[in-house]
Amino acid sequence: MNNYIKQNMKIFNTYTATLMIAFFLSACSSTKKVVEQKQELTAVDVLQSLQLTNRYFMNKWTDTGKPIYTNRWRPSNIWTRAVYYEGLMALYQIDKNNEYYNYAVDWGNKHDWGMRNGLETRNADDQACGQTYLDLYEIEAKPERIQKIKANIDYIIKSGKVDDWTWIDAIQMAMPIYAKLGVMTKDQTYFDYMYRMYHHSKTQEGGGLYNKADKLWWRDKDFVPPYKEPNGEDCYWSRGNGWVVAALVRVLDLIPENEAHRAEYMSDYKAMMEALVPVQRPDGFWNVSLHDPTNFGGRETSGTALFVYGMAWGINNGFLDAKIYRPVVEKAWKAMTAEAVHPSGFLGYLQGTGKEPKDGQPVSFSSQPDFEDYGLGCFLLGGTEVYKMLSK
Repeated sequence: MNNYIKQNMKIFNTYTATLMIAFFLSACSSTKKVVEQKQELTAVDVLQSLQLTNRYFMNKWTDTGKPIYTNRWRPSNIWTRAVYYEGLMALYQIDKNNEYYNYAVDWGNKHDWGMRNGLETRNADDQACGQTYLDLYEIEAKPERIQKIKANIDYIIKSGKVDDWTWIDAIQMAMPIYAKLGVMTKDQTYFDYMYRMYHHSKTQEGGGLYNKADKLWWRDKDFVPPYKEPNGEDCYWSRGNGWVVAALVRVLDLIPENEAHRAEYMSDYKAMMEALVPVQRPDGFWNVSLHDPTNFGGRETSGTALFVYGMAWGINNGFLDAKIYRPVVEKAWKAMTAEAVHPSGFLGYLQGTGKEPKDGQPVSFSSQPDFEDYGLGCFLLGGTEVYKMLSK
């Protein structure tokens, strides 16, 4: 009997050990990224992720003037590439690699420091490149870096027309340019005019694109109620709201403390941050549709990165309670680096261009968006602020 028990105990122990090993190996293979997430988040890790993803892009796009082809050819100073350079300039703040600076300067030179569609374009997507042109002018005040974008914005102001920003993406593409010119020239005109344009988008375009009740924005007038998502909720597109977050962050980071409309910008910014916390996914990402997780729900990197940018910036500058927002930021950043970043530096789970949840689908780890530059720009912006947060 004793031998029987011993024999069976031996078999049981061997079986149990085998099961435990199998379970461990299975867990390692299927949730490798989750295991990596459990490690404490450090500034060094964040910087390495930023360097990896940026290096992938710079190696792929060695010619900064090369046109972009998707369904047709486009010049490489359009908004998608401009957002990438916003992120690159943010990275340059924390990682003074001259390669980044030279790469951005070469981009400006290749496009003669101009905008797609010229000096009289009213399209914010054309103007977005001006954000980096002005950043580079601040570093080295060469007149060609500011002349054309300033002339264009002056042209807009002289027209007196304030209804150009008919879609919320435009707020991010253009508004920070006015803020920066106002600071550079010490001319209140730029601050006043950008507010008039912001106020039109917020309260008048399509009846007003900002919903005070939900503290979020409809992308454009096509999505103002009675338009509804499949579940009956209002349509709040993740990346569209992310653009507004980024615009408010970049403007608030620039304008003086006593600027006439700063309090309103700050109020809108804080309201959006508050609205985003409860709709974060359990895995750390945000869905493309913020109030309908069933409408193309799933991981999405660009909107998530922009929300991280906004929250981490608020923590770093003392505008948001770190006890509430830091866990949200860390959860999101860990999710992106564990689940979206390829070993090569390519970013997965990136929704392609469009204006609503169904566009640019399907989104997966391996899906290739029509443009991959803006997603990286969002990731660099968010990661730079996370790096600062962890470096304190």
